[in-house]
Amino acid sequence: MAFSTWEDRSMSKEREMDRRGFFRRAGQGAALAGVGLMVAEAAEASSKRKIVPADPHAPKTGRLLKDDEIIGIGMIGVGGMGGSHVEELCGMEKAGAKIQIRAVCDVYKRRQTYRQKWIKSNVGRDVDVYTDYRKLLERDDIHAVVIATPDHWHALNSIHAMEAGKDVYCQKPVTLTTEESIEVRDKVLETGRIFQCGAQGASDDWWWQARAFIKKGGIGKVVWAQADYSRNSAGGPDDRGGEWNWHIDPDATDKPGAGEAYIDWQQWLGPAPKRPFSKPRFFQFRKFWDYSGGIATDLLYHVLAPMTIALDAKAPERATAAGGIFVQHDDREVPDTFMMTLDYPDDYTVVLTSSMANRQANPTIIRGHKATIRPDGEGMKVTAEDEFKEWFKKEFGQEEIIVPRQPRPGHMEVWLQAIRTRGEVHLDAETSYRAMAGIKMGVEAYRQDKTIYWDWQKERYVNKHPRPNRNSKYPVEKA
Repeated sequence: MAFSTWEDRSMSKEREMDRRGFFRRAGQGAALAGVGLMVAEAAEASSKRKIVPADPHAPKTGRLLKDDEIIGIGMIGVGGMGGSHVEELCGMEKAGAKIQIRAVCDVYKRRQTYRQKWIKSNVGRDVDVYTDYRKLLERDDIHAVVIATPDHWHALNSIHAMEAGKDVYCQKPVTLTTEESIEVRDKVLETGRIFQCGAQGASDDWWWQARAFIKKGGIGKVVWAQADYSRNSAGGPDDRGGEWNWHIDPDATDKPGAGEAYIDWQQWLGPAPKRPFSKPRFFQFRKFWDYSGGIATDLLYHVLAPMTIALDAKAPERATAAGGIFVQHDDREVPDTFMMTLDYPDDYTVVLTSSMANRQANPTIIRGHKATIRPDGEGMKVTAEDEFKEWFKKEFGQEEIIVPRQPRPGHMEVWLQAIRTRGEVHLDAETSYRAMAGIKMGVEAYRQDKTIYWDWQKERYVNKHPRPNRNSKYPVEKA
């Protein structure tokens, strides 16, 4: 498994070894507190693999399912988002979709039981429950899995599932680190499985309209873009005292024999650093760096992933960040206000902003030197720059146009379609990696209080800008 090599990283060497060691020991078949096994090829792939350019149109392996054949689905993680996906999929089944949830897996016994009973009462079917997701993956009647575990588990869950021949829908962010997202991308290329990351905004057609309009030169050279995801979690009738301060079940425990209150803590930790049982870390994991990147991975991934689609962006080269814990002073490690700038190889900048203490968000805008794109209630609004109004009017008939949304399958729907047809999804593994690179660079820029550089061609962190001559006709020192 590949990890960044900069010396003063905020991910400590101890944690680095924890995650490396987990993947390596798993690959060798050694047990780690009952946690999953990783094949050796994946464990050490980064040091041996060649960089393979991803082809999103490459044929996907796997048997084509007949139209009337039922897709068997396994749920890995049925808490917040996982529970929502259970309800979504059961709703689709009741509406006539040829799908069935056949098993659910969670480390918390109470969640297992609740979702088992919920499925029985809503679609009239018994499902099996598991604590160890590997047991679920052994079943031949499960064709695909939906993964909604904490971020630090996404890579292992996804890779193991694909190695077991399952197609994968994995909640965002695609992984916890950039390097893990590369491993997931490479596993998709190796196995030919269908993979979609669950940032649902990627299925909003206006981003695809923007992509097509930019590709045909409709806004000229892209200069910079912005997006935001803000809300206020520290005030009002729903005051939680801070973002991600979700309810903690008072009787929850890691003591075996506790019945519905039992949490398999070691299974939940998995590749994360070893720590004593902690209810806040289990129920409110997004507040802690071991399992999440906070605002960046939970929320800004939602906007950077579709922005990556619209811009047809490579992975960024340079990141800076700012923010802090300005209001929500509790046990959190992650900031309640965060912003980042990303510079891209095709010479434009993306600015992402967010606050969990003020909901007044910056609008989404993509700026070209000839025109500007904004989302509109009907689709996409494109407005010419004053200097290019005549050109724009000649090309498109008027100085400002609305490009309407076109019908597009929903995020879960397109994934299920792709399972049958071996076709394309809206947020594939390559795009998911490119977005993850930007998100993780921003997180590390904030945590290290420094500029972070990524060489998108070699897919690794570097100490200086990978294109040192980008703004000068005179040679400068290479990175």
